[in-house]
Amino acid sequence: MNRLTLFKPQHNAGRFKVYIPFLMKKEREIFKSMDGSFYHPNQRLWSLPNTMENIDRVQKQFGNKLEIKETAERTIKPPFFILNEKSQQLLDQLHQKLVLKGFSTSTVENYKSAFSKYLKFFESRDLLELSKEDIEGFIYQQVSKYKLSESSQNSLINAIKAYYEHVLGKPREYYEIQRPKRSITLPNVLSKEEVASLIISTPNKKHRTILLTIYSAGLRISEAIKLRICDVHSDEGYLFVKGAKNKKDRKTVLSPVLLQELRLYYKAYRPSYWLFEGQEGGQYSTTSIQAVFRKAVKASGINPWSTVHTLRHSFATHLLQSGTNLRMIQVLLGHSSSTTTEIYSHILAVSNKNVVSPLDSLSETLNLMGENNAKELGT
Repeated sequence: MNRLTLFKPQHNAGRFKVYIPFLMKKEREIFKSMDGSFYHPNQRLWSLPNTMENIDRVQKQFGNKLEIKETAERTIKPPFFILNEKSQQLLDQLHQKLVLKGFSTSTVENYKSAFSKYLKFFESRDLLELSKEDIEGFIYQQVSKYKLSESSQNSLINAIKAYYEHVLGKPREYYEIQRPKRSITLPNVLSKEEVASLIISTPNKKHRTILLTIYSAGLRISEAIKLRICDVHSDEGYLFVKGAKNKKDRKTVLSPVLLQELRLYYKAYRPSYWLFEGQEGGQYSTTSIQAVFRKAVKASGINPWSTVHTLRHSFATHLLQSGTNLRMIQVLLGHSSSTTTEIYSHILAVSNKNVVSPLDSLSETLNLMGENNAKELGT
């Protein structure tokens, strides 16, 4: 019997995904009609916003036709292997060097996992004798055999370069390995009206203040929960973001409007250390903020694809629309590279109402749209 497969999402995932076999046309139409459903053609999966309500709805709708699996990972898993003593020593050297250089725990583990594959592949070879062609041949083998994503491929290259540069002290240009062409994916952005609707739909003062802070200062969710009371510098007019991504501190804008809201929030809740604390003290959790956001999205009826991070994207886009230069936005967001920030100029380019299409200059000649028709479409 054909069955639908619901892939159990991570707790912080914005959506959960479902595989519907081709022959289950009736079930596919039912799922398609559900509010917020979307089809991902590259994965051949359907999805819904990740809420318990939606998961319960799918389970009740499809009953015993539905099975639940732990992950939606559809790539081929590399086999488990054990390194010989020499390769293990090289892996330990990389681990030690990365830790001493202050790389995050997750980066160290990712690099070790990737580099161990490299060591196993060239187990009988001297790494110093390998050519650029040897290395690119290995990467090609991994990509073609295990269907590595762009990010996994880059992680593999970074791990290899980390060994030659940090452990062996080779120059950065020692091996210029070919990287995958980076795809440009435009992030979801809310209009100012949608942001306002989201805030209005959040009556709880603490919840509203959290969302206002993330949007007003362009924060990542991890940065918002780490804000301390002492990070609000009202006299100087900035928020201090400590230990942000890549362990870089930064200052970002403190809106006078937000400052007023923070003062009202502080009087009502009296946090002791963290700016936003849970019911029993301690940091507010990311899952709680995500739940608050999902509830606000549903209440306001805005784009169901939105996530908490959409507020950060909206902050940057709205600054650019108001004339703030990209360099300043890069500093406020804490981007290491201007290339990352430039994505917002792409968003602005496709949404800028001041840009006149060449078709507009032909409308009168072609008589494409009369005044009355234009008014009807605008209503």
